[in-house]
Amino acid sequence: MTMAQTGLLAGMALGFAAYFGGFGAFLLVAALGAIGFVLGRFFDGDLEPGDLFRPREDRRR
Repeated sequence: MTMAQTGLLAGMALGFAAYFGGFGAFLLVAALGAIGFVLGRFFDGDLEPGDLFRPREDRRR
């Protein structure tokens, strides 16, 4: 699945949540989507746990 397709699906999910559930549901879906994205990157091996807590200058090395 390309990034464009993934973005389309995420946008549609957020749109449905906003329309049917209101702004609170929109925020909940957006937050859970962000958490899922970070966990997906972690399990794919693209992200290490320490990457979230290191200062920016240490990430460049």
